Amino acid sequence: MNDPIRVLIADDHAMFRSGLRAVVQAHPETECVADVGDGRSAVAEVARLRPDVAILDVRMPKLDGLAATEAIVAAGGTRVLVLTTYDSEASLARALRAGASGFLLKTLPPEELIAAVRIAARGDAVIDPSMTRRLAGQFAGTLTAHTEPPEVATLTAREKQVLLLLADARSNSEIAAALHVGEETVKTHVSRVLAKLGVRDRIHAVVYAHQHRLVCPER
Repeated sequence: MNDPIRVLIADDHAMFRSGLRAVVQAHPETECVADVGDGRSAVAEVARLRPDVAILDVRMPKLDGLAATEAIVAAGGTRVLVLTTYDSEASLARALRAGASGFLLKTLPPEELIAAVRIAARGDAVIDPSMTRRLAGQFAGTLTAHTEPPEVATLTAREKQVLLLLADARSNSEIAAALHVGEETVKTHVSRVLAKLGVRDRIHAVVYAHQHRLVCPER
């Protein structure tokens, strides 16, 4: 049996923090190694305990969750999931730029939170699909040129299809259904897309697609 995924929780609301801890502890594949009430303590405890994943609230005293994310990601070794009640595109953009592996709403069901922890622990990224689709409003138009970047030309036709489906916030299973292929084939295509574009994870592939106007923003 594999060792459990070690999780740190940071939220300034003690009751919510306790609930998160209970959710994490209830699953045999996850273990809560610490819970803290502010961003500064989160950074210090991550440095001390080196958990696999840190779940941080956006709004916390002493140091907000986004600044804490920047510090934790810069130190390396721990993936960060940002959890918030505020589905702000600006906060999402800052979380992604800081290197967060996920941006999730606090209304997320417990099983989906655990799934997000698993995804982050294996080095991938996840955000609420509705927020993914709203990235266009934050990133589209940041470039004035409409020239296709040279690395896009290295993608095969199928890899371009996968990139566009990623940009539409499709999961691997949804991409597999759309393209009539298996999920393992999709995972291979996604890995190749990320490598060829030089982006860290699938969420940054979404950002890339919108920044370079490879998809049309929704009207």
